Amino acid sequence: MAARALVLVQRMTIARRAFSLSACVRHERLHEVLPPHESFARRHIGPSSEDTQEMLRVCGVETMEELISKTVPESIRSTQELILDPPLSELELVDRISDLASKNEVHRSYIGLGYYDCITPAVIKRNVMENPGWITPYTPYQAELAQGRLECLMNYQTMVCDLSAMDVANASLLDEATAAAEAMALCFRQFKDNEHNVFYVDRHVHPHSLAVIQTRANHLGVKTVVDDFHNFDFSTGTVCGVLVQYPNTDGQINDFTEMIEKAHENKVLVAMATDLLTLTLLKPPGDLGADIALGSSQRLGVPMGFGGPHAGFFAVKKPLLKSMPGRIVGRTWDHQSMPTHRLCLQTREQQIRKDKATSNICTAQALLANMSALYTIYHGPEGLRDIAYRIHRSTLVLAEALRRQGHIIHLGPFFDTIKVTCNSHVADRLKVLRRAREKKINLRISDEDDLGVSLDETVTASDVSDLMWIFGCTRETQDSIVASAPEDITEGSFLDSEYQRTSQYLSHPVFNKYHSETALLRYMKQLENLDLSLAHSMIPLGSCTMKLNATSELLPISMPEFASLHPFAPEEQSVGYQEMLEELDRDLCEITGYDKFSFQPNSGAQGEFAGLCAIMAYHRDRDEQHRKPMGPTAASAQMAGLNVVYIPTDKKTGMVSIEDFKIKVEETRKDLAAVMVTYPSTYGVFEETIVDLCDMVHHYGGQVYVDGANLNAQVGLCRPGDYGGDVSHLNLHKTFCIPHGGGGPGMGPIGVKAHLAQYLPSHPITSTSSDPAKSLGTVSAAAWGSASILPISWAYIKLMGPQGLRSASEVAILNANYMAARLKDHYKILFRGAHGFNAHEFILDTRDFKTSANVDSIDITKRLQDYSLHAPTVSWPVSNTLMLEPTESEDREMMDNYCDALISIREEIREIEDGKYSKDNNVIKGAPHTMKVVTADDWDRPYSRTKAAFPASWLLPVNKVWPGSARQEEIHGDRNVVATLYEALSTVKKK
Repeated sequence: MAARALVLVQRMTIARRAFSLSACVRHERLHEVLPPHESFARRHIGPSSEDTQEMLRVCGVETMEELISKTVPESIRSTQELILDPPLSELELVDRISDLASKNEVHRSYIGLGYYDCITPAVIKRNVMENPGWITPYTPYQAELAQGRLECLMNYQTMVCDLSAMDVANASLLDEATAAAEAMALCFRQFKDNEHNVFYVDRHVHPHSLAVIQTRANHLGVKTVVDDFHNFDFSTGTVCGVLVQYPNTDGQINDFTEMIEKAHENKVLVAMATDLLTLTLLKPPGDLGADIALGSSQRLGVPMGFGGPHAGFFAVKKPLLKSMPGRIVGRTWDHQSMPTHRLCLQTREQQIRKDKATSNICTAQALLANMSALYTIYHGPEGLRDIAYRIHRSTLVLAEALRRQGHIIHLGPFFDTIKVTCNSHVADRLKVLRRAREKKINLRISDEDDLGVSLDETVTASDVSDLMWIFGCTRETQDSIVASAPEDITEGSFLDSEYQRTSQYLSHPVFNKYHSETALLRYMKQLENLDLSLAHSMIPLGSCTMKLNATSELLPISMPEFASLHPFAPEEQSVGYQEMLEELDRDLCEITGYDKFSFQPNSGAQGEFAGLCAIMAYHRDRDEQHRKPMGPTAASAQMAGLNVVYIPTDKKTGMVSIEDFKIKVEETRKDLAAVMVTYPSTYGVFEETIVDLCDMVHHYGGQVYVDGANLNAQVGLCRPGDYGGDVSHLNLHKTFCIPHGGGGPGMGPIGVKAHLAQYLPSHPITSTSSDPAKSLGTVSAAAWGSASILPISWAYIKLMGPQGLRSASEVAILNANYMAARLKDHYKILFRGAHGFNAHEFILDTRDFKTSANVDSIDITKRLQDYSLHAPTVSWPVSNTLMLEPTESEDREMMDNYCDALISIREEIREIEDGKYSKDNNVIKGAPHTMKVVTADDWDRPYSRTKAAFPASWLLPVNKVWPGSARQEEIHGDRNVVATLYEALSTVKKK
């Protein structure tokens, strides 16, 4: 509401002016006459013009043009400015986004299909969803500075385990449909052979989940069989798993007990897609004997947002722990024998295990998972149960009214969803839909003659009355319902039956003590204070860094016209969204040189997968499905059914040898499907031979996949579609400013050249521009992925304009080279470009310190925490190194502080090398130093408390961020996975 109020105030301010620049017919002429608005780009880009000149001097060049000419190969540099709209001021942006929002129509949506309207408590909306302290941290790889969100994710995991009655849950997946696909893949992997390659899917699973499963299964060589679950035969020796929906997509609750027993007799795993709120009343999957439970936690306090982002949940029985995809928050001990949270097991496994990875997941939905966890904490077990009961009771009342009016209510029992066949004598289907439009209500329309109604926590008595009227219920029918006693309306209920839940849930104290707003506010602030975010420090993670997420760009997230739309609402209700998506598509095509974008992939890794699938669909359409080899992102490649061929790089320059590459390509020329390149390379350099490389691949009939993770060094300078790319995914949570939310959300839309456009993702419910007959299939639950965060990237482009975007790329390159120049006399810079300059990131080689001082890259990152700084990327792409990417939005002072800290740490290493401190007992090995350690009565360390906690002159108590824990026992945490609050509590007691 606060953000919406700000929008209204700003619009009123604009309206009071004598004229409106955005509305004026002679807009362009007035821009020539009137002074320009203050540029947003000046606020986004960190260094001032004076600092820029000094930084260029430090880098050894005189002008920005000289720096770019020595960094970006001339063969690929763009010679023309991007053809984009002139930049908007922030006030003009508010006016424009409000205009788009007004074109969306927010109706009451009772469509269901896994998406429900809900009430986000204002205290959570304001203090988490709209709070930089929660939305700007990165993935918690440095766990000591992420104890708050890790604790909250542990709450989420415990909530999922409790409600589903499973043993262990991960810290969220992308959505319900992709979670279902991961369940299929897990079942297939368990048999470690190709004989058990049949996966059963009940025909009453959500259609979008089925579509995503089939897309994934086709590339893994798994056959999906869709039928009624009663007909499944598990005795064939070919079945690996089965998926059922509970309650199913039509709302019916089925008894799966016998089916589960038969499946287990044949060692077949059972996955159940379910609904967490329903499980407060309904017997959970774990109690039924299921092996896997999955679904979406969206209705627990997260807006529908036209499809996302939402946290998909995934929980398993203990024996499947190490096969579970995604990230798991675990509990371990720190060096002070205190319990501490960390990521364990699956963290970054796609980079580490490559083609042996269990999935290619690179992110989760941490922010949304935390919102759902806090929603659950706020309401507690009794509050959730009350919400669920009220929804169920409303559904029973509506069903009884329709039944009394002569409509047919299909089989029960049900929770919140009914399937209705209309009585044509009362109100036929067309009349019901016409009345629904009058009331601005959306119902689910099936391909048959039936209608579906799914109720949610926002439903009031007035809403139920409107629904009765829509279906033609007379006043007499409504009066008879009102006169009925609650015990008289029970048909369709599962309460007081074998389906009712009897097991306890959410009994941990955290779910039973923060029910007042004051208590929850303080708890959330306590967690926030344990984390480091962009509000405190730069986060210079090479290849995955965080830049400024401007407040103006974030305004649309809270606007109900964007936040409250159901993803399957009629198309005429999302005109503003469609206009915005078309503009974003057009702008991204201009920026990249591609011809069409799909916004369906809702993470970078999913974008990789979708792009590779598009290439394979292209080859199949040309009857060249034999083409398989490619490289080097192995996890995504094996998911797409490709063979992996690794392409060697020169160990000194980090560049691909064109001669060696030619040999590899010629060896596989008959079967070459694609080559995947990261550009600029992950080593932080623009390779000079990129055009030759692409030409060679195309000569042999292959396609070029350009990883768009590093596009922020290219915007306005060069375009992957021009120098040879056929497809790229873009990390919108990086280059285009979507905040990373402490580990997600992200977005990975894919852009393609025209010949691949018809193979882009399609959707079984929502029409897309792709040809369904040729499309690669469906990769996400919603047609536009996490649509509600796309306005952020749209706004960034509109605010920056063509010159601002180019300047951002130039300054990103300048900032990286400035930091490298300041550090080169203290650390080795591992790779440099052809003229001695890096792109937007660079690698510090710290490998020699292991021998000279027993210090490795991890030790340096822990010591950086004492300087209240976030670590760079560790040991990627080269083991025991640090990769830094400062981004264009960091100013010189911040970069100087960071460089000074690294130089100071180098001197501390030298003190060890000179023998002043031992290799095992020194300020680096003792890092990070917590407040508890520094303020303890006893201090037996060979260095001072000041040296430990305040090692820099600029580091004052006012800006000190204390680590939430001391260094962790990581090996212990991986070998002894403690992933729920109950396990953590029992472990503490044992200790």
